Amino acid sequence: MTSELERIKILEGKISQVVEYINRINSENKRLKQQVKELKDERKGLADEAKRAGKLDENLKTFEKEREAIKSKVESIIGQIDQLEL
Repeated sequence: MTSELERIKILEGKISQVVEYINRINSENKRLKQQVKELKDERKGLADEAKRAGKLDENLKTFEKEREAIKSKVESIIGQIDQLEL
């Protein structure tokens, strides 16, 4: 009978170890799920920032083209004024 009682105690110890392991795994799983959520949120934020940066880049190119066009017109007007010899 002692042998059976020892076996039960050993089994109880092993079951306790398994329960502790499962609890650790569950805690780790919760932590990882939270981390995945945070990373997804961060990725979405970065994607939004990339879109805004792309739009700003497009605006910058547009403004540079407009600046060059205005510069060209101003130079043309200055050239015309110079031809008047005033």
